[in-house]
Amino acid sequence: MHKSHQLLIEMMPKVDVMIEVLDARLPHSSANPIFEELRAHRPCIKLLNKNDLADPVATKGWIAYFEQEAGVRALPIEATQKRDVDRILKLCRQLVPNRGKMGKAIRALVVGIPNVGKSTLINTMTGKKIARTGDRPAVTTCPQQIELRNGIRLFDSPGLLWPNLEYEQGSYRLAASGAIGDAAIDPVDIGRFAATFMADVYPERLTERYKVTEFTDNPDLLLEEIGRKRGCLVGGGTVDMTRAAELLLREMRSGKMGQISFETPESLEKEKESV
Repeated sequence: MHKSHQLLIEMMPKVDVMIEVLDARLPHSSANPIFEELRAHRPCIKLLNKNDLADPVATKGWIAYFEQEAGVRALPIEATQKRDVDRILKLCRQLVPNRGKMGKAIRALVVGIPNVGKSTLINTMTGKKIARTGDRPAVTTCPQQIELRNGIRLFDSPGLLWPNLEYEQGSYRLAASGAIGDAAIDPVDIGRFAATFMADVYPERLTERYKVTEFTDNPDLLLEEIGRKRGCLVGGGTVDMTRAAELLLREMRSGKMGQISFETPESLEKEKESV
């Protein structure tokens, strides 16, 4: 973490614009405040990746929220889509109009915590597999410079730059979204969080998917009901809570529960007020 931070500090004098990749389902929890500190006066494009999985109403709210800040533009994207890459490059030229000509490439630094889709985006931008991708954190181990041959030069930032995981709600959201590897978490614990979140924010999705009609404040009972409805049973009709949790998380992450956002600007403000 410290080494990656130092590398970014050394790179910043060469950067004209920062491209920050976020998870559209949790733009605040998937951000690292270090990036905001380092960019200083530079323009920034905040990319809300995995837009196809996020609640479009929440995403619209996040775009308006981010663009209140001078020099910041926000785009909902899918990192694999060439049409979205073209929009990003166009924005780079708009934000840095004095560069992008012969001998003066726009120097764009791509940043993002592990598993938000940074490497996938870079591969789409270059049209070939330059950056390694995977579901393990921090597969990018050292910065790269990539010439796009269209007046833009990309800098790929080092990995291992997680946000502050001391914030409990943000940590749970990252885990529920799949950003934190399943081997590092207790699936039942995250399943409880996910079941409670769905009951509070998207109860109709639980009814539609699992035929749950009665909601309880007890997350264990709620998760148990989901498991029972989907046959996650062991001997004696007991619900296998691990299987139930893994089922719920898998279907939330894949989009089978519909487009879901774990946070909105409004919910974030309420949480700050309650602290």
